[in-house]
Amino acid sequence: MKKWIGLSALTLMLAACNEDEAKNANADKEGNVVATTGQIADAVKVISGEKLNVTTLMGPGVDPHLYKATQGDMTTLENAEVIFYNGLHLEGQLQDIFDQMGKDKTVFAAAEVLKDEQLLVDAEDDSLNDPHVWFDIMLWKEVVDGIGDTLVEEYPEYKADFEKNEQDYLAKLDELAAYAKERVAEIPQEQRILVTAHDAFNYFGESLGFDVSGLQGLSTESEYGVKDVENMVNYLVDYNIKAIFVESSVSDKAMKAVIEGAKEKGHTVIIGGELFSDAMGAEGTEEGTYLGMYKHNINTIVDSLK
Repeated sequence: MKKWIGLSALTLMLAACNEDEAKNANADKEGNVVATTGQIADAVKVISGEKLNVTTLMGPGVDPHLYKATQGDMTTLENAEVIFYNGLHLEGQLQDIFDQMGKDKTVFAAAEVLKDEQLLVDAEDDSLNDPHVWFDIMLWKEVVDGIGDTLVEEYPEYKADFEKNEQDYLAKLDELAAYAKERVAEIPQEQRILVTAHDAFNYFGESLGFDVSGLQGLSTESEYGVKDVENMVNYLVDYNIKAIFVESSVSDKAMKAVIEGAKEKGHTVIIGGELFSDAMGAEGTEEGTYLGMYKHNINTIVDSLK
């Protein structure tokens, strides 16, 4: 009995020492975290609660495919203790910066926790994967879990809070997934055709049973030409599509050209609404959160296509 008590005491002492070491190791940390996109930043903010200072690099209407770091961004990134980014070449212009900074601090490519078989391949380049994984809620839950694990590893003193916040958030994501399926069921199967400015919604289509077509490729760096517009017009006419969608982070010039082209062929197409694709809404609005952004998209699409 005495031996058991001695071992228990030793175990408690070691645990206390480990906890003190963790606290001391993080004592000089100020909790400064940077995330590139709104989607990533939202997950970090929800999980961390008010424990960390979270800065979002790219705001509403910003296209991450084309984004280049300013001098102010470089200072923000250098001052960060942890950097979260999507990865899978979404922020292609920043990759060299992340690689360099990853030598001195934790730089986490959140979407790259997913396995190759879970990812969609770029139709134009099979060596690349589609980075827009946040549009499949089940995949996004895995990304969120990876973000949570990284936060706990970096700030172990907040482990209990972070894990509780993450579990609450995952439950809300499950509720959102159920809501999305209920709403999509309102659209007849033959009308589940989603046409957007660029191919950001393939994971959305795969998870909810839509045929998806974008005027531009996976990246807005890809150029569209007269032939692309003509092909899209023919697609709309052939499938009798009445509504197409613009995106908050992509110019609507091309989609307006498509509408005019369809009109010349005697086919009327309207803009069904603006969707949030690579960027979310303004901070402080419902659409400025992942849950609100996704719900806005679902409601906009269903109300226009049903």
